[in-house]
Amino acid sequence: MNSHSPKYLRLKEEIVSWIAGGRYRPGDKLPSENELSEQFGLSRQTVRQSIGELVQEGWLSREQGKGTFVSRLSGERRNTGMNRTVGLITTYISDYIFPSIVRGVEAALKDRGYRLLLSSTDNRKDRERESLEMMLGQGVCGLIVEPTRSAEGNPNFDAYMALEYHGIPLLMINESYPDLDCPCVKLDDEAGGKLAADHLLKLGHRRVAGFFKTDDLQGSRRLKGFLQAHRERKLPVDPALLIRYATEQKEERPQAALREMLARPDRPTAIVCYNDQLAVALLDVVREAGLRVPEDLSVVGFDDSFLATATEIKLTTVAHPKAEMGEAAADMLVTMLESGQPPEETAKVYAPKLIVRQSTAPAQSQAPS
Repeated sequence: MNSHSPKYLRLKEEIVSWIAGGRYRPGDKLPSENELSEQFGLSRQTVRQSIGELVQEGWLSREQGKGTFVSRLSGERRNTGMNRTVGLITTYISDYIFPSIVRGVEAALKDRGYRLLLSSTDNRKDRERESLEMMLGQGVCGLIVEPTRSAEGNPNFDAYMALEYHGIPLLMINESYPDLDCPCVKLDDEAGGKLAADHLLKLGHRRVAGFFKTDDLQGSRRLKGFLQAHRERKLPVDPALLIRYATEQKEERPQAALREMLARPDRPTAIVCYNDQLAVALLDVVREAGLRVPEDLSVVGFDDSFLATATEIKLTTVAHPKAEMGEAAADMLVTMLESGQPPEETAKVYAPKLIVRQSTAPAQSQAPS
């Protein structure tokens, strides 16, 4: 409980977190006022105030002579008046491509008469749970979530189930947890990884290094596409040219690995990067090694972010339909809310597009194939 809040409010927050986390479900009986008073060291009056407010807000209901029970959040509570609010949980808010996604969601919601409540997990699973509990506590009518470290499982499964118990529609963006049966709006990341590698292989490059993040499914799928492009041409991939890294390693591991690669006589002639952010960081390593892009090393990014054209070398990259995807996610969720039905298509998958700029060129020693 937040130690800076009034005592009655702290108890309210605790009870809401029980409900949001699935510990108490609709129809479950709460501990008695006496039991809560003893458990939290609060007066009966303070407990009664907390329970009374939660009853007024629709979280709980009292049954004479039986006790206090968890209510099911009614459709009226979620969809009228102050609660025409849709929640959006992303891994980051102000960083990289995420502002474009948020703007897309917000614009589409505004057009349909809804407001946006925003939260960020900073790519941490515990903060994802906090965000889910906060959204349920705020009474959002629907929720769009970008899963946090989607390749590392879903420890917050119970919190997602609590949303379902309360009838709050859920949609995922960029990726989805395999154990949740919910609609998803995403890019075909595997096809994107293949597109990036295909481009370089067609230019005659045969030693192509790949740098991919491992803790989200986007990175895993981009790596899979990269490998598929080589396998279709029956080209072996040198394991030493595949660098996989976790979020907390992104500032050091890829850069150190590329320095080592570029110092070898059999260095790569091209690299595919997990995203534009990494590609721009690796450009500094290439300059340090006294090499030129694209003459000595071709570079492909991913996402077509603002960074792709912010440096003197304009990046060849795979486009990510950031704002468009946000708009589509919001439209799909609002349609679910207003129809009371699941969407006709449970997944909207965007085909990737390659944007060719200055950072790629034919391999010097081989002709394009």
